Amino acid sequence: CHGPYESSGVVQYRTFRLQGLQALRARGHQCVMEETREWNTVELVVNGELVFSCDTKQLEFGDGKLDPVCIEAVNAVEDAY
Repeated sequence: CHGPYESSGVVQYRTFRLQGLQALRARGHQCVMEETREWNTVELVVNGELVFSCDTKQLEFGDGKLDPVCIEAVNAVEDAY
């Protein structure tokens, strides 16, 4: 789940910062992006259980390989199994 966040004075849903989380697909996980009304929020849910949450602006742009928050998120998903 991801909520809208402010950038350049405009609040809207954006997925730029979520691109690094696509690493989950590369590891064989199914990813479903759902919009939520909670501003600045990213939540990862596995089998109905919240396993990771962060502020959207904590995620860096890019493939996620060097983003420590993205690495933490991927590890949280993998540990949920």
